[in-house]
Amino acid sequence: MNAGDSAQGFALVAFTAIVTVTLMLCVVSGPDSENLEEFYTGYGRFSPLRNGLAIAGDYISAATVLGTGGVIAMAGYDGIVLAVATSLSLALLMAVLAEPLRGSGRFTLGDVLARGTPERSVRLATAAVTLVALLPLMLVQLAACGDLVAFVLGFDDSVARTVCIVALGLLMMGYAAMGGMQGTASVQILKMIVLIASGLAVSALVLRRFDYDAGTLLRAAADRSLAPDRYLRPGLQFGTGSHPRLDMIGTTVTLVLGAACLPHITMRLYGARSAPQVRRAMAWAVSLVAMSVLIVVVCAVGAAALLGGRAIRAVDPQGDSAFLLAARAAVEPGPALAGNLLLTGVTAALFLTLLASVAGMILACAGTLAHDVFASRTSAAPPPRREIRIARAAALGVGCAAVALAVPVQHRSLHALSMLSMSVGASVIAPALLYSLLWRRFDRTGLLWTLVGGTASVLVCFPATSLVSGTPQAALPGVDVNWLPLATTGAITVPLGFALGWLGSVVPRRHDRVPEPAGRAAAARARIES
Repeated sequence: MNAGDSAQGFALVAFTAIVTVTLMLCVVSGPDSENLEEFYTGYGRFSPLRNGLAIAGDYISAATVLGTGGVIAMAGYDGIVLAVATSLSLALLMAVLAEPLRGSGRFTLGDVLARGTPERSVRLATAAVTLVALLPLMLVQLAACGDLVAFVLGFDDSVARTVCIVALGLLMMGYAAMGGMQGTASVQILKMIVLIASGLAVSALVLRRFDYDAGTLLRAAADRSLAPDRYLRPGLQFGTGSHPRLDMIGTTVTLVLGAACLPHITMRLYGARSAPQVRRAMAWAVSLVAMSVLIVVVCAVGAAALLGGRAIRAVDPQGDSAFLLAARAAVEPGPALAGNLLLTGVTAALFLTLLASVAGMILACAGTLAHDVFASRTSAAPPPRREIRIARAAALGVGCAAVALAVPVQHRSLHALSMLSMSVGASVIAPALLYSLLWRRFDRTGLLWTLVGGTASVLVCFPATSLVSGTPQAALPGVDVNWLPLATTGAITVPLGFALGWLGSVVPRRHDRVPEPAGRAAAARARIES
């Protein structure tokens, strides 16, 4: 058996072990069939460390490990800025929104936003925003799963990749439907432990090749990159458009505001038992995310330094395989057995990252469909057993829809889908949460203007950006509808989302303003203090 066959054998064993262990975790820690609180929040049983691991696990997705890692490997400075923005987003959530969210939320984002405006229109709009925000990100994860399994196991044809996407999609639906919040949290905790342990080992091997000198590592990466003179300067990723600085600012703001406000992240905060616990959990989460992002930066830069930009592009034009390529390059001089074991650990970490992230997103979408759409149809809440059955059926429905959409987009650039999710988070969810929790004058009209108007602005503007069409690296390279001279919509839609919420709340209207948001904020503060 040659080295390649040996590595593939180890990887196959790792995949089988991961599937077995994670399914057992979901079955063992799954909720009681008659308890809503256990299904949606896990009864608040998580210690701050476990909750912090679960939050970090939901936050660190394939878009971070693979997508941002690819941008760092190919574009250097611009990718590192994106990585820093990713860390800052969770720190912002911890500093501003974590405690108010814990005091205001029950199960879903709709519970937070509809607390002072009980009309069903708010819950329906929130459910629609949740689906629009998370579905594109699910497609990215599922397509990356197919690529990863095919790459590691040596599958080259499209049929094998499609089979991988379908099989893994079914597995992720099972995680969400069977495990609920507690089951998916167990998978997230396992994922973070494996990811950090294997990532630290690869980072140490990469740094050892350059005598643990970060400056030498960066210079080597620049020398072997596709643009040695520009690799360590801004503009290589965002300098192709007509407004490079505006692109950089818009993308950074989108990530800082949007990444941590996505519904599958915020739902983790509702299960904390007290304000001190949510503070400690967020402190753990921010620390773990910062460590994970640092690992991604070192490994991605290491891939560029050890292999060079051309070699990375030959394997993957987007550079999304940089993390795995860095691991392979770092272990090559060492013993074959040790190298195969480390590569197996890295592969397992990436596989767990993809599986756990999608399971959390499916659970968030299923929860909003069951709780905000179906359970809000009448004034009387449905029996808990029925709502949980609806949530599990919704998980299967959302998962099937995601798989069906992931198959046709698997061969296209998926960076646009990641940025679409982040744009909805920054332009719609962030202003809605900030206004709802921190501004007493914010009312139902302002909330609906933010939810509906902000989402509409993103969906209208985003297809016109260079990420979607007009460039060879776009999702649709053969189409050109690029009438907006920007790479992302953040510079336009984020200010617009905040402006719509403000205007909707301050413009005089004939009917009286609903005074409940002030009461909502007071109730949230009282619960936090208690």
